[in-house]
Amino acid sequence: MTTFRPKYITFDCYGTLTNFQMAEAARDLYGDRLDEPAMLQFIKNFAAYRLDEIMGDWKPYADVVHNSLERTCKRNGVGFREEDARMVYERVPTWGPHADVPSGLAKVAKEIPLVILSNAMNSQIMSNVAKLGAPFHAVYTAEQANAYKPRFQAFEYMFDMLGCGPEDILHCSSSFRYDLMSAHDLGIKNKVWVNRGHEPANPYYGYVEIADISGLPGVVGL
Repeated sequence: MTTFRPKYITFDCYGTLTNFQMAEAARDLYGDRLDEPAMLQFIKNFAAYRLDEIMGDWKPYADVVHNSLERTCKRNGVGFREEDARMVYERVPTWGPHADVPSGLAKVAKEIPLVILSNAMNSQIMSNVAKLGAPFHAVYTAEQANAYKPRFQAFEYMFDMLGCGPEDILHCSSSFRYDLMSAHDLGIKNKVWVNRGHEPANPYYGYVEIADISGLPGVVGL
């Protein structure tokens, strides 16, 4: 069987490469006010409202965090404070990679250019990228694309900037809802799902499953 060698491997950043810690931030803020079942419901709602907040026109990610946290607090009967939203937003650039990421990326980067397409602000993302331990050919943000994933506009911006099409890339993400469903609909046939436990498997969307980034070199025959 011939191994697909893409022109680029494109990645989601937060959650897939960077250890996404919104749940931990919520626990730090509200864990002393909510018992465990209520805390789990809060975290679930917070994730859902963040997705809802990015489905329309682009707005700064600080607004996404603020609005989604305020809505989650309202739904769960918790008092909302502006400074809580600022704290969560300001933590984002401090997050580092999952432990498996640097060595797995470094091996692949020697052979194939790596690209990030992230629901990020320009002012935040490079701090996270610097911690990943591998060189990137390009880093594209929602701020640049004027749209967040899963909107097609974000992916189309990346294609335009790279001068390539869906057939030329291998897209790698831990999320179906943010990445792999849109990638499927846009004709990106070569996809990798990094099973971080965020979402259940969904074979309809056609992908290679890996447990973490250490499995990525094998996908492209390295």
